[in-house]
Amino acid sequence: MVREFKFRGYNADQIQSMSVESVLPLLNSRQRRTLDKRIGKYMNDGKRKLREEIKLARDGKLKSKLKTHVRDMIILPDMIGLTINVHNGKEFYEFLIKPEMIGHYLGEYAITNKRVQHGSPGVGSSRSSLYVPLK
Repeated sequence: MVREFKFRGYNADQIQSMSVESVLPLLNSRQRRTLDKRIGKYMNDGKRKLREEIKLARDGKLKSKLKTHVRDMIILPDMIGLTINVHNGKEFYEFLIKPEMIGHYLGEYAITNKRVQHGSPGVGSSRSSLYVPLK
């Protein structure tokens, strides 16, 4: 038995059909506050351009992949099902937006740092290694 996803009591189809204004009360306070300021600081040129590209991709008019450097954009219901490439500082990280991601930021899914894997210490890293003959 597969468990159906529900976001605050609504299933994925109901959420996708809702407008942004009707989804706003369902989000956390941080996301509500930033989306309330959509007219001002929140919707800068990068976010506005990405919203237009999302609409084109939803209609099937966009030929290329969705690529963006905008990491602080909140995932909204109309983005569900799209594959977006988000820049993590070095490369673009591709992921599919699922209903569980609503209310999160794009940057949460494109991790900016990698796990550090240290190698063996080199010559000169400690006092005793200075006198090891090189082969």
